[in-house]
Amino acid sequence: MSTEGKVDCGRRRLIIATAAVGGAGAVTALVPFLSSMLPSERAKAAGAPVEVDVGSIAPGQMITVEWRGKPVWILNRSQDMLDTLPKLDEAVADPKSEVKQQPGYCQNPTRSIKPNLLVAVGICTHLGCSPSSKFKKGAEEGMAADWPGGFLCPCHGSTFDFAGRVYKSKPAPTNLEVPPHVYLSDTRILIGEDQKGA
Repeated sequence: MSTEGKVDCGRRRLIIATAAVGGAGAVTALVPFLSSMLPSERAKAAGAPVEVDVGSIAPGQMITVEWRGKPVWILNRSQDMLDTLPKLDEAVADPKSEVKQQPGYCQNPTRSIKPNLLVAVGICTHLGCSPSSKFKKGAEEGMAADWPGGFLCPCHGSTFDFAGRVYKSKPAPTNLEVPPHVYLSDTRILIGEDQKGA
């Protein structure tokens, strides 16, 4: 009887040890599988909001940051740039930004929260090219003598003013997109979220 008791005890230990090793192996195999279902760091970064310091952008200068794989322009418009906007209402296709290319809080004459700072996705609404900035007035770089400055898409010639509004009779059908954004302070903005945290 005592021999049978030892055998049974040994079998129990063997079964418990086998189950423990099997369970640990199953968990070890399951972790990479479950991890593969989570979004990658790159995917998280591609959709994550981007915080930007705008305090060092001088009037008339622009910086470009990346948000969701797109170039986002932040232009600190000078007073001269702002003064051109009301004069162009007759020349642009959607002067009051009625086509929803911006959050409601940017549907105003400057298409911005703060009048001097334009935040816009730097992708032409025609075929997705990236326009270049032509801040200078006049016939510089092949522009007409009366060109007040703004953005030019070199692919098919669409032009936009300093608020990202497209000129009439151009290939681009709508104004440049203004992404959701919110000011965290006077010098920091968060692109990709708005007041509601959307």
